[in-house]
Amino acid sequence: QVQLVESGGGLVQAGGSLRLSCAASGSAFRINAMGWYCQGPGKQRELVATITNGGYTYYGDSVKGRFTISRDNAKNTVYMQMNSLKPDDTDVYYCRAVVERLYWGQGTQVTVSS
Repeated sequence: QVQLVESGGGLVQAGGSLRLSCAASGSAFRINAMGWYCQGPGKQRELVATITNGGYTYYGDSVKGRFTISRDNAKNTVYMQMNSLKPDDTDVYYCRAVVERLYWGQGTQVTVSS
């Protein structure tokens, strides 16, 4: 079992920045990739960014050049630095870990005001 706890969401003005964190516990040593997904009301959950154990990263097109995902394997924590935020980035952001199955965090709200 793996538990994921997100933090760092909040309200920010357009053009501002936020840093999300996701701390993994339990059988965290078994985690392969970790990532961030976002979901708005009535929408499907969408990939924002992922990072593998080896540090390989992948970003959704809408966040390339603005968001940066990173990972501290010693702390079993993944981060996402969100810069140049836009109102369209407003969503609930979920952390995901890939082990023998998928694990999800509870989500953290990001609201960007215009």
